Amino acid sequence: MLISRRAIVAASAGLAGLAILPIGLRAQEATTAPVKTADEIIAEFTGGAEVSEGDGVTLTAPEIAENGNTVPISVEAPGASAILVLATENPTPGVATFNFGPLAASQAAATRIRLLKTQDLVAVAKMADGSFVRTAANVKVTIGGCGG
Repeated sequence: MLISRRAIVAASAGLAGLAILPIGLRAQEATTAPVKTADEIIAEFTGGAEVSEGDGVTLTAPEIAENGNTVPISVEAPGASAILVLATENPTPGVATFNFGPLAASQAAATRIRLLKTQDLVAVAKMADGSFVRTAANVKVTIGGCGG
């Protein structure tokens, strides 16, 4: 029995396709994972510790955002080691986590985010002593940015 070059190439392509198949299935499983709620993300960030309201963290956002595609925000928490920012009504509420090392000049960050609709933004800061402080700001969106 003679095996042609064409048969070897075809068999090799088939084996390569079978080798790639499990990777494609794993990628599909990863994209269908359930989205965590804002409360679940906060609980994961704090490790279940109590979060106090008020002073210690400042969240600056516009009261009215004409376009939800680019909403400028800034957060500041002097003495914080990390700050978590959430948009509670977005399809994926986790916006950003800013980590600050011991040599950070200031514990502040600014960025632009997308907001689906009018909602509360929440910032939770992990302070150097291990405590957590939370604040919120409401942003009214006139044109949604996350597909709305």
